[in-house]
Amino acid sequence: METIALIWHSMISLIAGDGTKPAAGLSHATEGRREERDEDAQYVALCQGGEPAAFEVLVRRHQKRMFNIAYRMTGNYEDAGDVVQEAFLSAYRTIKHFRGDARFSTWLYGIVVNHARNRMRQAGSRAYHEPVSIDDPPVGQDGGPAFDPPSREAPALDVLVRKEMQQKVQDCINGLEKEHREIIVLRDIQGFSYEEITGMLGIPDGTVKSRLSRARNALRESLKKVLGDL
Repeated sequence: METIALIWHSMISLIAGDGTKPAAGLSHATEGRREERDEDAQYVALCQGGEPAAFEVLVRRHQKRMFNIAYRMTGNYEDAGDVVQEAFLSAYRTIKHFRGDARFSTWLYGIVVNHARNRMRQAGSRAYHEPVSIDDPPVGQDGGPAFDPPSREAPALDVLVRKEMQQKVQDCINGLEKEHREIIVLRDIQGFSYEEITGMLGIPDGTVKSRLSRARNALRESLKKVLGDL
């Protein structure tokens, strides 16, 4: 049981290596989001007042995390890029209806989740069986990484072992049911609070917690099956 727990925590650390934070210890992230909300509100108000240039600022502020959410949910770079474009277009068209009852980012990421769901339904099984490496950065239009991660030097053997572990973990995530996959992405990979996830998915707090518990159990069971190959 201790081995499974260690693998689980290692998994969270590996996946969160793209600049996001795990669910535990989010005090600094929460404070940052409070500041983010205040800054977003200024640009949202400008955009609602007829200044479309303000929306470009919101795009720059949120595009990386939106892409990460879409990519982890769809498991495909091209689909994730399309999802983000569709989500931003939808947000721009409906931003006048945003009333500030929740964080702008919560509202925006909820749109991303909905578009990712639609894309997964359209893609069918391809999104769940196409190999995706957690360590591979998204590819931009020029063929290079869309979001260039910081360089980390490590011995070649360590890198190979790490990549193999990451691929096994990603394969396990890919095999989860859709609702389990998205709750793992939002809570354990992206580090959103239960309140934020409730707003994004439109489900009660208790449902978020119970669904997350089932998703984690399903992922642990999947990890157990691959431990013999590690």
